[in-house]
Amino acid sequence: MTGTIHIVDDEETIRDALAFLFASRGLAATGWGSGEAFLEAQPLDDCACIILDVRMHGLSGPEVFERLRAMGSEAPVIFLTGHADVPVAVSTLKAGAFDFVEKPFNDNQIVDLAKAAIARFVRRQVETRTVDTIARKIRSLSAREAEVMERMIDGKLNKQIAGELGIAIRTVEVHRGRVLAKIGAGNAAELARLVSPVLPMLGASRQDGGGA
Repeated sequence: MTGTIHIVDDEETIRDALAFLFASRGLAATGWGSGEAFLEAQPLDDCACIILDVRMHGLSGPEVFERLRAMGSEAPVIFLTGHADVPVAVSTLKAGAFDFVEKPFNDNQIVDLAKAAIARFVRRQVETRTVDTIARKIRSLSAREAEVMERMIDGKLNKQIAGELGIAIRTVEVHRGRVLAKIGAGNAAELARLVSPVLPMLGASRQDGGGA
């Protein structure tokens, strides 16, 4: 696991118990006595998961959660809640929290939830980095290369592409080779698999390159 589980709870016994529990399962964890202290430290780059108590002195858990999202943090948040706070916890799920755990919590339950939250977070980070990489590669294409690429992923043959664009088949072959090399695909099928999910996010901006 990369990063730390941050436990934000104004009850020291709970913070210490959770930190010990996670450490015993090989998970790095640290505790914070208030939402204010946690937000002031801004350990956002280090967050693998945040365990956040709903009711605390000062800022409440939902208030801390709202500020985290406003700061751009996408780290998964698991709320600790008493029975009376379940409706509040449910509303935080709708706002993007990962899950909530009622007190007193089961050790295995909260560890399993934390692991699941971290796994999903890491997976999304990898997916985001992959999309960003492919997007940069698409933007590196010239306008003509982008036109050829679009027709390649539609399954069109070189002759068809040449006819549609009014260029020689040999020119299509050159552009085709450049497209595959720049994107890092071995063939048109692999090209389509890599770029098709990304193209709708780019729109017309993908044709930032030069001419033919």
